[in-house]
Amino acid sequence: MTDVGTLRVLLIADTHLGFDLPLRPRVQRRRRGPDFFANTRRALAPARRGEVDLVVHGGDVLYRSKVKPALVQLAFEPLLEVADGGVPVVVVPGNHERSAIPYSLLVAHPRLFLLDRPRTIRLTLAGLRVAVSGFPCARDDIRDRFAGLLAETGWPERPADIRLLCMHQTVEGARVGPAHYTFRRGADILPGRSLPRGFAAVLAGHIHRHQVLTADLQGRPLAAPVFYPGSIERTSGAERDEAKGFVIMELGPEGGSGGRLVRWRFEKLPARPLIALELEVGGMEGEALRRLLTKQLAALDPEAVVSIRVQGTPTPEGVEILRAPAVRGLAPDTMTVSLARPSRAKRSE
Repeated sequence: MTDVGTLRVLLIADTHLGFDLPLRPRVQRRRRGPDFFANTRRALAPARRGEVDLVVHGGDVLYRSKVKPALVQLAFEPLLEVADGGVPVVVVPGNHERSAIPYSLLVAHPRLFLLDRPRTIRLTLAGLRVAVSGFPCARDDIRDRFAGLLAETGWPERPADIRLLCMHQTVEGARVGPAHYTFRRGADILPGRSLPRGFAAVLAGHIHRHQVLTADLQGRPLAAPVFYPGSIERTSGAERDEAKGFVIMELGPEGGSGGRLVRWRFEKLPARPLIALELEVGGMEGEALRRLLTKQLAALDPEAVVSIRVQGTPTPEGVEILRAPAVRGLAPDTMTVSLARPSRAKRSE
């Protein structure tokens, strides 16, 4: 049961809509694009049901900056449905949007707000004065530019019960990849000590692994917790073991301090398994290679996204089996298969 006087926020980020979703595909195969749209809609379901007061998208709505207007419309439909239902939506332009949402007129809506410049959005939600501050992804030297960008938002100018800082940046201590690489220092990494007091939480995109940062690399507490919901789908093999989802949090006022975090939870989304399949094919005949591929693919999850990497060069008949259409013909229709062939094999598609 929700506490009286709390703000409920849904945080989603890095949806990368449009990835593997050509408007006029030349090859008919199962693509990953619909997975990203499906998980985006699943993540926003609590907002459509009226279970939250505010939605924040931490950036990279789209998979790249230069896209057709039709894709922008498709990508923003899930967010606009939430706004149509009465729940405000705040969007941070990410690096994949080149820090600016294209065709912004297509997303004009009284309850959809773009942090297309350093600014503070002021709302009254759940009986609370809410200030959402932020700026588009700063792709050059966030370490030195952060203080100026934050000052441009004018965040402390008017009183608020709850203040949130939204951005699409890397904060020191964030981790990625199977080796748990830790971002430590650099012009594009924001030191934890740079975060000022006065915010209940920092809502961030850009890092695809879900995590919550509460201290800097020296173990000193951050002025506010930094929430990364992570991407809503696995975008590369480095993310194959990561859970994907979104965050719902509740925040309450606390004596002019910018508010406090009451509770939060990470909600998992169904993400298709990513599988790397290594095959030694040196000198293999066509029929033997066909049997090997059929057996290996049949042993995998039929919903898997499979990347096949082959070592060695098969016979000319084997090369034909390794052409993309032939490999896809051996896999279940529900599987997505890509192939890295031997360098001597003739490249098909």
